[in-house]
Amino acid sequence: QVQLVESGGGLVQAGGSLRLSCAASGRTFDSYTMGWFRQVPGLERDFVAGVSWSGGTADYADSVTGRFTVSRDNAENTVYLQMNGLKPEDTAVYYCAAASQWPVPRKPYGYHYWGQGTQVTVSS
Repeated sequence: QVQLVESGGGLVQAGGSLRLSCAASGRTFDSYTMGWFRQVPGLERDFVAGVSWSGGTADYADSVTGRFTVSRDNAENTVYLQMNGLKPEDTAVYYCAAASQWPVPRKPYGYHYWGQGTQVTVSS
């Protein structure tokens, strides 16, 4: 069992930055592939980024490549999403999730555990 808690969301102007954190409970955090998704009300939950259990390999949605960076600290049981060059279209609730498979699943059904989400709002 893994419990995930996101933090770091907020309101930021276009072009600004935020760093999201996802703290995980449980002693097997470093065995999970970790992913970040985002969701706008009424729309599907979309893949943003994911990272391997070791942190050595990452995958990104085309819409965030070059602006977002995913990383993890297994000693701290935490995964991060550094978001730079934010755009109004990045506004969404951001979720972290844990999966027991590799490569990084890009669909929500590939993940076993989810956090409660954190709101990111980018103003123009």
